[in-house]
Amino acid sequence: MKDFNQLKVTFEQLEQQAAELDRRRGEHHQPLFDERLFRGQSRLLTPCVKEAISTFDAINREKQNGLLTSARAEYLTERLFAQLNAIQRELATTTIRGNEPKHSSYYRKPINTLYQELAQHQDWERRLKDMVREKEYLVAHSSFSEQQAAQKALFATEQRLKRCQAAKLKLENQITYRERNQ
Repeated sequence: MKDFNQLKVTFEQLEQQAAELDRRRGEHHQPLFDERLFRGQSRLLTPCVKEAISTFDAINREKQNGLLTSARAEYLTERLFAQLNAIQRELATTTIRGNEPKHSSYYRKPINTLYQELAQHQDWERRLKDMVREKEYLVAHSSFSEQQAAQKALFATEQRLKRCQAAKLKLENQITYRERNQ
Protein backbone atom coordinates (compact mmCIF):
# COMPACT_ATOMS: atom_id res chain seq x y z
CA MET A 1 0.00 0.00 0.00
CA LYS A 2 2.94 2.32 0.70
CA ASP A 3 4.18 1.86 -2.90
CA PHE A 4 0.66 2.58 -4.21
CA ASN A 5 0.53 5.91 -2.34
CA GLN A 6 4.06 6.78 -3.45
CA LEU A 7 3.09 6.20 -7.09
CA LYS A 8 0.06 8.45 -6.69
CA VAL A 9 2.31 11.22 -5.34
CA THR A 10 4.75 10.65 -8.22
CA PHE A 11 1.91 10.93 -10.75
CA GLU A 12 0.68 14.17 -9.18
CA GLN A 13 4.18 15.65 -9.33
CA LEU A 14 4.65 14.52 -12.93
CA GLU A 15 1.29 16.04 -13.93
CA GLN A 16 2.26 19.40 -12.44
CA GLN A 17 5.75 19.37 -13.97
CA ALA A 18 4.44 18.28 -17.38
CA ALA A 19 1.73 20.96 -17.39
CA GLU A 20 4.30 23.61 -16.50
CA LEU A 21 6.70 22.40 -19.20
CA ASP A 22 3.93 22.28 -21.83
CA ARG A 23 2.89 25.85 -20.97
CA ARG A 24 6.46 27.07 -21.16
CA ARG A 25 7.64 25.11 -24.19
CA GLY A 26 4.48 24.55 -26.20
CA GLU A 27 3.93 21.81 -28.73
CA HIS A 28 6.99 20.02 -30.12
CA HIS A 29 7.26 19.76 -33.92
CA GLN A 30 7.21 15.95 -33.79
CA PRO A 31 5.84 13.34 -31.35
CA LEU A 32 7.89 13.17 -28.15
CA PHE A 33 7.93 9.38 -27.88
CA ASP A 34 7.74 6.23 -29.98
CA GLU A 35 4.24 4.95 -30.79
CA ARG A 36 5.03 1.63 -29.09
CA LEU A 37 5.54 3.41 -25.78
CA PHE A 38 2.67 5.92 -25.98
CA ARG A 39 -0.29 5.35 -28.25
CA GLY A 40 -1.21 9.00 -28.60
CA GLN A 41 1.80 10.28 -30.57
CA SER A 42 1.57 13.42 -28.46
CA ARG A 43 3.66 16.51 -29.06
CA LEU A 44 2.97 17.59 -25.47
CA LEU A 45 4.02 15.86 -22.26
CA THR A 46 0.77 16.09 -20.27
CA PRO A 47 -1.14 13.53 -22.42
CA CYS A 48 1.77 11.11 -21.93
CA VAL A 49 1.50 11.44 -18.15
CA LYS A 50 -2.24 10.80 -18.43
CA GLU A 51 -1.56 7.68 -20.49
CA ALA A 52 0.89 6.41 -17.86
CA ILE A 53 -1.78 6.98 -15.21
CA SER A 54 -4.19 5.06 -17.43
CA THR A 55 -1.73 2.15 -17.59
CA PHE A 56 -1.48 2.22 -13.80
CA ASP A 57 -5.27 2.28 -13.49
CA ALA A 58 -5.54 -0.69 -15.87
CA ILE A 59 -3.23 -2.72 -13.62
CA ASN A 60 -5.34 -1.89 -10.54
CA ARG A 61 -8.66 -2.45 -12.30
CA GLU A 62 -7.66 -5.84 -13.73
CA LYS A 63 -6.21 -6.89 -10.36
CA GLN A 64 -9.42 -5.96 -8.52
CA ASN A 65 -11.58 -7.81 -11.06
CA GLY A 66 -9.38 -10.91 -10.92
CA LEU A 67 -8.42 -10.57 -14.60
CA LEU A 68 -4.72 -9.83 -14.12
CA THR A 69 -2.64 -12.80 -15.27
CA SER A 70 1.05 -12.92 -14.45
CA ALA A 71 1.98 -12.35 -18.13
CA ARG A 72 -0.39 -9.38 -18.37
CA ALA A 73 0.89 -7.99 -15.04
CA GLU A 74 4.48 -8.28 -16.28
CA TYR A 75 3.63 -6.57 -19.59
CA LEU A 76 1.69 -3.70 -18.01
CA THR A 77 4.25 -3.17 -15.24
CA GLU A 78 7.14 -3.04 -17.72
CA ARG A 79 5.15 -0.64 -19.90
CA LEU A 80 4.32 1.57 -16.91
CA PHE A 81 7.94 1.78 -15.76
CA ALA A 82 9.13 2.46 -19.31
CA GLN A 83 6.56 5.26 -19.60
CA LEU A 84 7.55 6.74 -16.24
CA ASN A 85 11.25 6.60 -17.12
CA ALA A 86 10.62 8.26 -20.49
CA ILE A 87 8.57 11.07 -18.90
CA GLN A 88 11.14 11.65 -16.17
CA ARG A 89 13.96 11.64 -18.73
CA GLU A 90 12.07 14.20 -20.85
CA LEU A 91 11.59 16.43 -17.81
CA ALA A 92 15.25 16.08 -16.85
CA THR A 93 16.52 16.98 -20.33
CA THR A 94 14.45 20.09 -21.01
CA THR A 95 17.57 22.25 -21.23
CA ILE A 96 18.95 19.95 -23.93
CA ARG A 97 15.65 20.14 -25.84
CA GLY A 98 15.86 23.90 -25.64
CA ASN A 99 19.15 23.83 -27.54
CA GLU A 100 17.79 21.65 -30.36
CA PRO A 101 17.33 23.34 -33.73
CA LYS A 102 13.76 24.52 -34.14
CA HIS A 103 11.48 23.16 -36.85
CA SER A 104 9.93 25.71 -39.20
CA SER A 105 6.48 25.05 -37.71
CA TYR A 106 7.82 26.32 -34.37
CA TYR A 107 8.08 29.79 -35.84
CA ARG A 108 4.62 29.77 -37.39
CA LYS A 109 2.21 31.90 -35.47
CA PRO A 110 -1.33 30.63 -34.94
CA ILE A 111 -3.77 32.16 -37.43
CA ASN A 112 -5.72 33.93 -34.69
CA THR A 113 -2.49 35.71 -33.71
CA LEU A 114 -2.04 36.79 -37.33
CA TYR A 115 -5.57 38.20 -37.36
CA GLN A 116 -4.87 40.12 -34.13
CA GLU A 117 -1.66 41.54 -35.60
CA LEU A 118 -3.53 42.49 -38.78
CA ALA A 119 -6.14 44.38 -36.74
CA GLN A 120 -3.35 46.18 -34.87
CA HIS A 121 -1.66 47.15 -38.15
CA GLN A 122 -4.97 48.40 -39.57
CA ASP A 123 -5.36 50.61 -36.50
CA TRP A 124 -1.80 51.89 -36.84
CA GLU A 125 -2.37 52.56 -40.56
CA ARG A 126 -5.49 54.61 -39.77
CA ARG A 127 -3.61 56.65 -37.16
CA LEU A 128 -0.63 57.20 -39.45
CA LYS A 129 -2.92 58.40 -42.26
CA ASP A 130 -4.40 60.92 -39.82
CA MET A 131 -0.90 62.03 -38.85
CA VAL A 132 0.08 62.43 -42.53
CA ARG A 133 -2.97 64.67 -43.09
CA GLU A 134 -1.98 66.73 -40.04
CA LYS A 135 1.60 67.07 -41.27
CA GLU A 136 0.41 68.03 -44.77
CA TYR A 137 -1.78 70.72 -43.19
CA LEU A 138 1.21 71.99 -41.19
CA VAL A 139 3.38 72.12 -44.34
CA ALA A 140 0.69 74.06 -46.19
CA HIS A 141 0.09 76.52 -43.36
CA SER A 142 3.54 77.04 -41.90
CA SER A 143 5.81 79.99 -42.41
CA PHE A 144 8.79 79.74 -44.74
CA SER A 145 11.22 79.24 -41.85
CA GLU A 146 9.13 76.42 -40.34
CA GLN A 147 8.34 74.75 -43.65
CA GLN A 148 11.57 72.72 -43.93
CA ALA A 149 11.06 71.13 -40.48
CA ALA A 150 7.41 70.46 -41.29
CA GLN A 151 8.40 68.78 -44.58
CA LYS A 152 10.91 66.56 -42.74
CA ALA A 153 8.24 65.54 -40.25
CA LEU A 154 5.81 64.83 -43.11
CA PHE A 155 8.40 62.71 -44.94
CA ALA A 156 9.20 60.68 -41.80
CA THR A 157 5.50 60.04 -41.14
CA GLU A 158 4.93 58.99 -44.76
CA GLN A 159 7.81 56.53 -44.47
CA ARG A 160 6.31 55.07 -41.30
CA LEU A 161 2.97 54.72 -43.10
CA LYS A 162 4.64 52.89 -46.03
CA ARG A 163 6.40 50.45 -43.65
CA CYS A 164 3.14 49.85 -41.79
CA GLN A 165 1.26 49.19 -45.05
CA ALA A 166 3.99 46.78 -46.23
CA ALA A 167 3.80 44.87 -42.94
CA LYS A 168 0.00 44.80 -43.16
CA LEU A 169 0.18 43.44 -46.71
CA LYS A 170 2.62 40.76 -45.59
CA LEU A 171 0.22 39.71 -42.81
CA GLU A 172 -2.70 39.63 -45.25
CA ASN A 173 -0.67 37.41 -47.60
CA GLN A 174 0.28 35.06 -44.73
CA ILE A 175 -3.37 34.75 -43.69
CA THR A 176 -4.50 34.10 -47.27
CA TYR A 177 -1.80 31.47 -47.75
CA ARG A 178 -2.62 29.71 -44.48
CA GLU A 179 -6.36 29.70 -45.19
CA ARG A 180 -5.83 28.18 -48.63
CA ASN A 181 -3.40 25.51 -47.43
CA GLN A 182 -5.08 24.25 -44.29
